[in-house]
Amino acid sequence: MDQSVSIENLKTMLQLTTDKQDDLLNLIIKNTEQALRFKLSLTADEKLPDELGFIALEVYVRRYNRLANEGMASYSQEGQSITFNSSDFDDFIDDINAWREQNGKNVKSLGRVQFFNPYRGDSRAVQS
Repeated sequence: MDQSVSIENLKTMLQLTTDKQDDLLNLIIKNTEQALRFKLSLTADEKLPDELGFIALEVYVRRYNRLANEGMASYSQEGQSITFNSSDFDDFIDDINAWREQNGKNVKSLGRVQFFNPYRGDSRAVQS
């Protein structure tokens, strides 16, 4: 799977200068891109849109910064308080929905239905 944002850009954003955390960063990239692909309703052969690369980079950083605090909604100690969104993508939902609308990904369908008239004598209605 092609990454929409390079690990080098992520390391620059996080101010990391060594390769010690590359495995962790690659896992964050992989999981975040899978979640973003799902939210955008992309098929396996569709590339992540370049115009939404900013979302991926911002969510990578959020996930990295939250590593020691996964699962917490808020944290407070000695006057310092930190609160996390329930989803890292919450701040970008308007951008995601706008992209889906522009690219025809908002179609809600439960599938196809086809009716056959059993009284017509059509051989397609009943298979023997």
